[in-house]
Amino acid sequence: MKRQRKATRIASTLLAAGFFLALAGSAIAQTAAAPGASEPSTTGMPATEQQGDVSFVSGGVGRDESTALRQARSQWPLSLLFTGPGSSYVADVHVQITNPSGASVLDTRSHGPHMLVRLAPGRYTINATYGSTTRTQHVNVGGNGSARATFSFPAAH
Repeated sequence: MKRQRKATRIASTLLAAGFFLALAGSAIAQTAAAPGASEPSTTGMPATEQQGDVSFVSGGVGRDESTALRQARSQWPLSLLFTGPGSSYVADVHVQITNPSGASVLDTRSHGPHMLVRLAPGRYTINATYGSTTRTQHVNVGGNGSARATFSFPAAH
């Protein structure tokens, strides 16, 4: 009789432990990043985004993020910087990058003054629009950290 009660208690304990482990596993799975999305970084680096074959990060509004993006420039083939009057930083710049045949390889908006872009080596045209002003630059992208472009804009109206 004693043995049967002890076995029942052990079985109940194991069943409860299994139930709680299943709940914990479900909670962990729900907090995991969606497939294809980058997990947030604890280094201040914003999440990497993807558009076709091109990956990019943009941001730099806070000091940690700005520092992380500047330090990562050498690891990305193209680095863009967006400034306004008095060399102040600007965000929400519409960026369109086209290849030599005029096909768009990236069409997005910046989340801050810095944008790092990983694309294939080659010659590209970058159109950056802030407010009603569009600036155009041509870049030759080679290896990592090889191409940089700064776009300066007047005050937005």
